Amino acid sequence: MKILITGATGLVGMNLINKALDQGHSINFLTTKLSKIHSINGCKGFYWNPSKGQIDLKAFEGVSQLVNLAGVSISKPWTKKNKIKIIESRIFSLRILHNTLVDLNLKLDGIVSASAIGYYPSSINISYKESDICSSTSFLHEVVKKWENSIDELEIHSKYLSKLRIGLVLSDNGGILSKLLIPIKLGLGSAFGDGFQWQSWIHIDDLSSLILYSIENKFNGVYNAVAPNSISQNQLIKSLGNKMNRPIFLPNIPKFVLKTIMGDRSQLILDSQKVISDKVIKCGYKFKYQEFDDAIKDLKL
Repeated sequence: MKILITGATGLVGMNLINKALDQGHSINFLTTKLSKIHSINGCKGFYWNPSKGQIDLKAFEGVSQLVNLAGVSISKPWTKKNKIKIIESRIFSLRILHNTLVDLNLKLDGIVSASAIGYYPSSINISYKESDICSSTSFLHEVVKKWENSIDELEIHSKYLSKLRIGLVLSDNGGILSKLLIPIKLGLGSAFGDGFQWQSWIHIDDLSSLILYSIENKFNGVYNAVAPNSISQNQLIKSLGNKMNRPIFLPNIPKFVLKTIMGDRSQLILDSQKVISDKVIKCGYKFKYQEFDDAIKDLKL
C-alpha cells in the first residue's frame, strides 16, 4: 500500500511514518520546505505550498491512501495574525488536495484526516461522543468546525473518509505536554484553575497505530482519537510530578493569572473535555496505553 502523508515532518507524522514503514507500506510525503524533501529515509518527499496553490503532482503517483496531518500548531500565541494562520493552514491544505484530486480525476481507497477534540465545548459534566452536535463561540471550536467542513469536501475523492478528533498527544518529543512539564522540572508544578477540568489524552504510539488501523479497517465518519480513561488536570499534574520525582504545590494557579499571561489561549489548559473512545473500541482497536500512568512510564520525561 502506498500512503501520501501531509504534515509528515511533524510530531505525529514522523512517528506514523516509522510505524508505516515497519508494516511494509510505501510512503510519499508533502513538505513546505525544499530542504526536507530528502530528509526521511525510505520515503519520497515532494514540495507543496498550499497558500500559493503549488503542489508536485508526482506525489500522487501510485497512491491509494491519503493521511492529512497538515496545520500550524494550535499552541502558537493567539495573535490576530496567528489565528488566521492556524485556520488557513488547515483550509488551504485541504483545498489544494481537493483541487488536485479533481484535476487528476483520482479516486483514492481511503482518506484519514486529523481533527481535534476542540470541537467539543468545555464542560465538567458532559461526556462527549462523536454523534454529539455542538456549538460554541470559542476559537478552538471555530478552527475545528471550519477544518472539518473542509475535510468533508474530500469525500467525493475516496471510498472512505475518516476524521480523527485527537486529544492531548503524549510524547517525549514535543507537543503541549512538553510545555506543561517546564514548571514541574523547575520544581514549581501546579495545576491550573480548580484542576477539575478533564484532560482527554492519547499516547503518540496509539495515535499512529489508530491511524493505520483506520486505514486497514476502512473507517468512515468521525472518531474520537483518545484513550479510554480521561483524567482530571489535578491527577495529570500529580502523575507527572511523581514520574519526575518533583513536588507538586498547592494551591493551584488561579485562572485569572493564566488568562493574564496567555489571554484566550488559556483555553488550551483551562478547558475541560471528557471525550469517549467507545466507537473506535467497538471497531476492534485495542489501546496499548489505556491508563495515563502507564502511558507516561513509557516516555522519557
